[in-house]
Amino acid sequence: MFYRTFVRFLTLVAHTFYERIEVVGLENVPARGAVILAGNHPNALIDGLLLMCHAGRTPVHFLGNAKLWRIPLLARLLDALGAVPVLRREEHGPDADNRNAFERVDEVLARGGCVAIFPEGISHTDSQLSTLKTGTARMALRAAERRGAGVAIVPFGLTYLDRHRFRSQVLLHFGAPMPIDERGLAAYGNDEAETVRELTAELRGRLSRVTLNAPDRATLRFVHAARRLYKPVAAKLTPATWVELSRRLVDRYTRIAGEPDIQRLRAGIEAYQSRLELLGLKDHQLGHPVGVRMATTRIVWRMALVLLLLPLVLPGAIVALPVAWLAASVSSRFSDDVDDIATLKVATAVLALLAICALLTVAAGTAFGWLWAVPALVLLPLSFLAALFMLAKQAQLLVSIRGVLRLAWLRGDIEALVDERKKLVIAVRTTVDRYSDPDIRRIFDASDFG
Repeated sequence: MFYRTFVRFLTLVAHTFYERIEVVGLENVPARGAVILAGNHPNALIDGLLLMCHAGRTPVHFLGNAKLWRIPLLARLLDALGAVPVLRREEHGPDADNRNAFERVDEVLARGGCVAIFPEGISHTDSQLSTLKTGTARMALRAAERRGAGVAIVPFGLTYLDRHRFRSQVLLHFGAPMPIDERGLAAYGNDEAETVRELTAELRGRLSRVTLNAPDRATLRFVHAARRLYKPVAAKLTPATWVELSRRLVDRYTRIAGEPDIQRLRAGIEAYQSRLELLGLKDHQLGHPVGVRMATTRIVWRMALVLLLLPLVLPGAIVALPVAWLAASVSSRFSDDVDDIATLKVATAVLALLAICALLTVAAGTAFGWLWAVPALVLLPLSFLAALFMLAKQAQLLVSIRGVLRLAWLRGDIEALVDERKKLVIAVRTTVDRYSDPDIRRIFDASDFG
């Protein structure tokens, strides 16, 4: 009961922070039976939150770093959710004893439960998967041996369009399951170490198909720029299409990176990106040219809408502004790395909101009678959510105003950049046509480009 209620609450939190959470391949997660969900780990505790809400299994027992249990309140919550503490060798040395963790996993899988693990061992923001630990394979094979098979590993990939930005988008992609069958158990019985290595290598290959990987961050940045130039102007990419297109571009680029025309194209795109950054502009502002008069008209209408709706969201805005400031301040001051910024933002905002709502509810009940406490408890969170969305629109409005001012002030530079962009669009699309795999169905064809 507690688990389901808590997951519903987390689902509301997740869909408030992220504008869109797209789940692909959910049919690959068996509805029943022993399952190990194994995936990448790019965004600290947010990864687990999204998996709990969208894996289609209840409950999901997570393997987590044992250091999280040092925080008393968090330890109680993790225990209530059925999480399993694991000692990392990097922190506890080669003699770290995880026999208890293995026993807990065996118990869950023995009763046909679901376990989630991040085989990389750490949360990180690298451009590609880290080396996988062998623990996932060992747990799966050990449990299958005890059950006489009947255990499956389901790889999953999490890709964030902007991992710590409010109202961004996420893709959760489940790959085809890897069943531990009798053949695998026979191999395990003959050569345990080699079977574990082979299963770990297979898992890494499966994970590479549901995640976006590039040799380095500079290459990933180049591929994102090329994707923006390549796609049709009117196309609205879903997270799944965004990731698939980026993955294809990375794959082809790594195969032909040494070609002289590819090197020239990359140099041209990187020079274009540098000029955009120097002028404080975004590519979409040149890809969707809007006249200053039209843009100004849109801004005026948006401002009028904000002013019209302001009285409805004002109570929530009074709460939302300090909560947003507090979340941003805590995440920037206390985050050890980029991967935990979203976790700190969400945790701070949720705790602050709960505390403020409780305080205001008690104040309303004390001042006006406890019959007023119930509507206050219901209406304050609703007003807060409405205010968050309104503040997001207000932020977009400010960005639009800044963009219009820059476009008007830098007209000469803009015209030159627009011409340069048109040439790069043609170059990118021509290159894709030349080097794309003819056996793979194209995401966009000639009719999409007009």
